[in-house]
Amino acid sequence: MYDLIIRGGTVVDGTGAPSRLADVAVSAGRIAAVGDDLGRAKREIDADGMLVSPGWVDIHTHYDGQATWDPDMTPSSWHGVTTAVFGNCGVGFAPVRPGSEPYLINLMEGVEDIPEAVLSEGLDFQWESFADYLNVLEATPRVMDVGAQVPHGALRFYVMGERGADHAQAPDEAEIERMGVLLEEALHAGALGFTTSRTTKHRAADGRLTPSLTAAEPELAGLALAMKRAGKGVIEVNSDFGPGDFQRLRAAAELADRPLSVLLVQVDNAPDLWRETLAGVDQAVADGLEFTAQVGSRAIGMLMGLQSSIHPFTTHPLWQSLSELSDAERVHKLLNDANLRSRLVRERPDDNHVRWITQALDRTFAMGEPVDLEPSVEQSLGAQARAANRDPIEVALDALLLDEGRNLLLHPFENYNAGDLSVVEAMLRNPNTVCGVADAGAHVGIICDASSPTTLLTHWARDRTRGETLPLEWLVHKQTQATARTYQLHDRGVLAPGKRADINVIDFDNLMLHKPRVVHDLPAGGRRIVQSASGYKHTFVLGMEVSCEGEFTGARPGRLIRS
Repeated sequence: MYDLIIRGGTVVDGTGAPSRLADVAVSAGRIAAVGDDLGRAKREIDADGMLVSPGWVDIHTHYDGQATWDPDMTPSSWHGVTTAVFGNCGVGFAPVRPGSEPYLINLMEGVEDIPEAVLSEGLDFQWESFADYLNVLEATPRVMDVGAQVPHGALRFYVMGERGADHAQAPDEAEIERMGVLLEEALHAGALGFTTSRTTKHRAADGRLTPSLTAAEPELAGLALAMKRAGKGVIEVNSDFGPGDFQRLRAAAELADRPLSVLLVQVDNAPDLWRETLAGVDQAVADGLEFTAQVGSRAIGMLMGLQSSIHPFTTHPLWQSLSELSDAERVHKLLNDANLRSRLVRERPDDNHVRWITQALDRTFAMGEPVDLEPSVEQSLGAQARAANRDPIEVALDALLLDEGRNLLLHPFENYNAGDLSVVEAMLRNPNTVCGVADAGAHVGIICDASSPTTLLTHWARDRTRGETLPLEWLVHKQTQATARTYQLHDRGVLAPGKRADINVIDFDNLMLHKPRVVHDLPAGGRRIVQSASGYKHTFVLGMEVSCEGEFTGARPGRLIRS
């Protein structure tokens, strides 16, 4: 007798194969059988009319801190994620010398927009080495499996001290050797990979550029050789891909004899650069290398609200004069004081923020429900203002005050150069891309893209109107087997006998993303934007049900994955 049978669902097994009606049987935390007439089980679930898929494998998160204090791993766990990998983009919290914790917090705050107060309150730093950090992660049961990578920034700072925080400071031969030894030790202890950042978008909270920005060939080679010695681990890179950078990274990956995974986004100042990068990945794969490009399922942008980190009035002296009030009190005052609202529009300062926001409103949209992630230019607040002959800032304020002042505005700034998601469609169609870039756990005051796996199903497989939809089986593959394979996690991501029973049962027809909202549930009362969904009927991790109808069951079978 099986432990569990999920009967009569539409099985999308993660391989990309056509969906089929079948039962899925589970025993001892593994898929025991997929087929018809599978016999009896201790528990049976009627999945008639439901989609049955592997749990989502999210390989680009920033739960480095949150995983030490939040066993529920929200909001990813609300969206069927059963495996999360963090330590991306060269930032993280290990290794760390006693007394140097503030720098790693400062770096994470700047690069990934997680407030210092949250991290200082939430992290206890009961570790020094990366192996110690993994042991702390392993000691906490949680609703999903997690894996960690060694961040370049932390490695440099540990070995080089303050010099390591300055990307222009090159390590000497002994320091390169020491970094290599530490990286090799971390990989043997179970780190899933090594990550680095080579983008000017990444700065510490104190304004310093990311420590690994200009790491030269000797440093890259030393780290690559350490990975070669270890014989394990993936190299993950976030880069601007300036002249020659992809070639340098390819050379490092070839020297390491390890897989390389790069982030792929479209930026407005070089809207076709992503094509060159992807062509480089395609050529590397054709040459027999294990290269992937991580892509998103939506535009990358910021959410602006009166309770979020950024909105049109952030620098307004009148708004700042209300700083002693709570978020709710400020909104209440705005809703009930027409003179205040008028002054916010009329007396705005002539500063860089206001100039930027006025221009940005031509690509800024009020969010509603159902959530529209591919709005047209005609729906922008700027276009609405011109049509009504109104001040665009006034139109923005009206939109922000909807839903009792809780409404949010979406400003996409990457992957939206054409005013639609045609670029994302092209990225998703490429066989050498996998789903990533959602940044779950990061940018908590302006982004909530942890919901990206749900976007794959709702927008791309079902609801898109401004272009073609994509095959459901292909999309599920992109977020399950393909992502798992990128990190050589061959025990998951597929519904097949012997694989882990990480399973989603989804009411696909009624699956829905809800409007993002601001909550204050981080350590120290920290604020974040979250987005929930309805339609996930059951989520299983290692055969144990961790959520049912959107509510946690209390089961926490998730553990640390070691390489």
